[in-house]
Amino acid sequence: MSRVIKTIEIEGEPAKALFDTGAFHSYLLRRYLEGLPSRIVPVNNPYDVALGGETIHITERALVNGKIEGLDFDTSLVPVDSLGKANGHHLDAIIGAVTMEVWEITVNPRDGTLGLEGLKRREFTEY
Repeated sequence: MSRVIKTIEIEGEPAKALFDTGAFHSYLLRRYLEGLPSRIVPVNNPYDVALGGETIHITERALVNGKIEGLDFDTSLVPVDSLGKANGHHLDAIIGAVTMEVWEITVNPRDGTLGLEGLKRREFTEY
């Protein structure tokens, strides 16, 4: 078994992303948001999360568009200055459980693939 790391697109730029079902939020290196200040919004009540052995104080979120294997998605991410490495890859993003649930993305760590049926179907039932 291994971690699922894929090159995706964020705002038209390639980004190395870890698909992490153990992470609630999604995270993105702040440099991807340069020139897109209108995409960053403050959170009403800042809070702390533990990420990679460090505590991050979350004061803002960013709304971004991207592509996974050529399929469009949009999501809200937490801008961060660094994410470190996983499986020898410098990470640009972590795609967490909330984003994966919204877009019905599943992770198969045995073969390193993603299930992208929700992105392919582009049809959802709202309750």
